[in-house]
Amino acid sequence: MGSKMIITDAVQFSKMLRTLQDECKDSCIYEEDIQILRVNGEKHLHHIYRGDRPVFICEKTAPRIDSEDDKMDETHSDDETNHEVKIELGPQPLTIMKARQLLSWYTMSQNSIVSPAVSPAALLPPAVSPAALLPPAVSPAPLLPLWVRCDMADPARTTWLGAETACTGNKVSGVKLYAVTCAGSTVDKGSFITLDELKQEHKNRHHPSMMVARGTAQYNLFGSTVVENTTIESQSSVTVDFKWSHVESILETPPLSSTATLNIKVSSGDMRSPMYPLYKELEFLQILADGLRTGETEWMEPEETRSAVQLTREYLDELQNTVKTLQDQSTKEAVKVKTETGTSETEIFNSLMERGDLDFIEQLWVRMRNSVTSYQDVGDCLKLVIKALQYGDIKPWIHRDSSSSLSKLILQSYHHQMDHVSLTGLTPVHMLLEMGLDKMRKDYINYLIGQELTTLNHLSYYLSTEEDLQEQVIRLRKLHHLLEIMVTCSTFLGLPYDRLFLLTQLCLQYYKTCPYDEDHEFKLQIKPALISHFYQKEQAVSWGLVMYCMLFPQGVGGVLGVSNVLYIV
Repeated sequence: MGSKMIITDAVQFSKMLRTLQDECKDSCIYEEDIQILRVNGEKHLHHIYRGDRPVFICEKTAPRIDSEDDKMDETHSDDETNHEVKIELGPQPLTIMKARQLLSWYTMSQNSIVSPAVSPAALLPPAVSPAALLPPAVSPAPLLPLWVRCDMADPARTTWLGAETACTGNKVSGVKLYAVTCAGSTVDKGSFITLDELKQEHKNRHHPSMMVARGTAQYNLFGSTVVENTTIESQSSVTVDFKWSHVESILETPPLSSTATLNIKVSSGDMRSPMYPLYKELEFLQILADGLRTGETEWMEPEETRSAVQLTREYLDELQNTVKTLQDQSTKEAVKVKTETGTSETEIFNSLMERGDLDFIEQLWVRMRNSVTSYQDVGDCLKLVIKALQYGDIKPWIHRDSSSSLSKLILQSYHHQMDHVSLTGLTPVHMLLEMGLDKMRKDYINYLIGQELTTLNHLSYYLSTEEDLQEQVIRLRKLHHLLEIMVTCSTFLGLPYDRLFLLTQLCLQYYKTCPYDEDHEFKLQIKPALISHFYQKEQAVSWGLVMYCMLFPQGVGGVLGVSNVLYIV
């Protein structure tokens, strides 16, 4: 009777998980006191589980506790009512016995081989119909991985038990079992089980005909920085995942023959980045775009002490009073100021990003961006420029591929046939936004083409001026994010050209079809030797060992048993 009930419980538990999986529900309650969640495994299990699939998490249903201290006294309440405060407890663990039972049910439900000595119908209670419990003839998709939160009450202080199906094609061929324990902090590796002891333990349990050990590890290469005992948090992160065979010892450093994959997530706006000045420029561009969309603009604090109108008038006077324009000279002076105050990384980046060919509109944009504080400022500056063009006081040069409204007026001024422009409403902001888009697009082209990371043909999606201005800004933000990633990988990691080229293509392809997303992790395979100086003397964030055990010879119903050992360092 006991065997019958075990199979019944296993099938019922499997049906509960199947319903949760197929109907894409977030959670359900099992046996009144067990909560089953369907969640993102990587987010909820952190370094324990890395994968793009959801997982099931089993834990004890958290009771809601009345807080007596937070109850308001009836005699002191203005409305003479009691306000009862409920305190929601955090995730509650299950006992190790219950966790093992749930994992046993999960494992049994995946077993498609039943001993010929006992039929499934014979094991079921008389009242239970086999058709009601057994899976349909068409095999459904394998169940998602199951993780059970444990109370650490056993001698090994188990915190999690997990199980995951191993498939050959569409058929479940085995189940991987995981156990995560917490033994507290340790000083030396000698306190860990040795590899030989671990292999012997597996031999005693499974009696395998063959056994293979493979290692995994993750290192954090870039993230938060500690300065004078203060942690400066960073939303950017660069981690590297290693996989290798022929593990020789527990917690060993991954060999140079490992497979290494970089996980790159970069957020814009880090003040330590050489890209920060360009980020501030893009931020101003976004403010203009938001102002066009909503009709309201929150202007940034100006970097210049002189007014925008004063700077524009001085610039126009320079063009009128000198035979040779001061474009080259002003550009060189600007570069000199920036490189003198920058860090070494910023100097390297500026030498690649700075352009000596800023045309009239681009230099006007630089002045206005650093000084305008209102719609009135923008309109007054553009009125001065258009007036100077109409009277022929200036004949500025512009890039041939300039596409802004102001560039069209300048071209018309060469032939003394300028269209009338009404600088009312949001028109001046519209014109200023076009000027900034033109300038920043050329900045990014200058770097990417100059470093031979891509071609104009591959950038056509990001440089298109046929889209509305809001879409143009979005595509420019994507291009900026790509540059943030490139600069991080080139100045910080020092990746070679071939890896930077491949990463550029991956990012360009991704953003052609996907929305802007700073949380997206770009993955890039590299040779461990390229980053060996980053990780070989560091401690791994996580280190894992996978033991593959062939339990029976192939051809005789052999099953590949997989056991995992994971250390969170």
